[in-house]
Amino acid sequence: MKIAMLSCFATAAVGSVVNGDPGPDAVLWRRVPVPARFLITRDGFTFGGDLRIGDLNGDGLCDLLVYRCNHGAPQGAHVGGIKPCFLGAFTLDGKPLWHRGEGGNQPSRPMSVAVHDFDGDGAAEVVCFWHVPRRERETDWQTLADVVVQVRDGRTGDVLREAAPAAITERRRKDPVGANWVHQRILIANLRGLEQPRDFVVKLGDTVVAMSDELRVLWTYRAEWIQYGNCPAYIPAVGDVDGDGRDEVNGGYFLLDHTGQPLWEKKLGQHMDSVCIAPWDHGHVRAVCSGFGHVVDERGNVVLSLGKALVPHGQEVRVADFLREYSGPEMVLRWNGHAEDIMIVSSSTGRVVSRMRLNASPTNVGMEAVYWRGRNGPALLFNGGMLWDLELRRGSALPGLPPPNGGRAHRMAFYHCIPANLCGDEREELVLWDPTAAHVFIYAPRPVDESAYHGYKAGPRQYNPRLMD
Repeated sequence: MKIAMLSCFATAAVGSVVNGDPGPDAVLWRRVPVPARFLITRDGFTFGGDLRIGDLNGDGLCDLLVYRCNHGAPQGAHVGGIKPCFLGAFTLDGKPLWHRGEGGNQPSRPMSVAVHDFDGDGAAEVVCFWHVPRRERETDWQTLADVVVQVRDGRTGDVLREAAPAAITERRRKDPVGANWVHQRILIANLRGLEQPRDFVVKLGDTVVAMSDELRVLWTYRAEWIQYGNCPAYIPAVGDVDGDGRDEVNGGYFLLDHTGQPLWEKKLGQHMDSVCIAPWDHGHVRAVCSGFGHVVDERGNVVLSLGKALVPHGQEVRVADFLREYSGPEMVLRWNGHAEDIMIVSSSTGRVVSRMRLNASPTNVGMEAVYWRGRNGPALLFNGGMLWDLELRRGSALPGLPPPNGGRAHRMAFYHCIPANLCGDEREELVLWDPTAAHVFIYAPRPVDESAYHGYKAGPRQYNPRLMD
């Protein structure tokens, strides 16, 4: 049955925004130094690299993993690295666990590294690309001919399995400007309907490759759209849209079932930068797409379309229950490209119910929903080193957080965020880092009762962090 398109005209004008004092309930719980032996200096900046989190040694506590990459573009927005070549694991106390590889540079974007407990033994594995230079062939950032896929033991960093499938090594950059190519990512997925996810999806420019934890290629999908501003989402999303216990892949212009077959393919709107899979209308799980502001069901029926006039450039989209005034979740949409402007769309009304401007930050990306008050309270929104209460329309600076390096170091030099429950009750903490700096900052809501902590439990928001769109 075709679902009727909801009306979507704005019902609230832009209001004033107060940048408040540091939030009274925010405490800097940990300032974790990246171990000195993991650091490298490039162009005057000393750093470890980009970050993933997970319980690597199986002790019930979260650990941290930094990585660096080789082979970035020689100049422009994509300098840095694409092919992981260094991994360094350490605890929340800054104690080194292990490291593998050497050298490298700041990743061009959050790249192809993920942390997940595939086998359920309590200690997460690391699945990643790994750069293996080949003397017999000349390679650069536009090819993956010198990359292998690895699953590593989280306790030791040792390689458990390695493969070089042609579905990955034969891929080359196709898009004219490289923007879609450099957003490479590994996303954990449950494609086979197992008790826990034991598969992963690799996004490579115009190509999606699905693999099992045994590194068997399950399927490959290739999109027809490659032009900047008219290509599928830079970072696809995985989730069970049709309720069959197996994940689909939302690329904004397509929804793939667990076998890689398109459930639908539509060029919904330009600038399909960001997507997610989330409950929307009355708990129905939908494909949410930033391009022109769309919500679509598993059959391709459009549930919501805001249109180009309201959303000329849908840069980022996040879905959570932000406002108690409206039942169900809301969509926060950065609708005007790399700008501070956001709109909030209610799932219960299908209307834009609020507009506001967030604080400016380098590149103006990196929003994330945070259940700072627990799942029973409205979520807050992290943006650019500030935590925003969208009901009060107020942003609070986080105490003790240094300014990011911004464009002085690299395009990625802003505070990235992974929400996770790391130290107390069921409320979420914030894991923040500037990939061009040497510390990780963990903020917790007061009061922190560490005796209430029952151990780290990773979910999709931790092992598949959105990070950047």
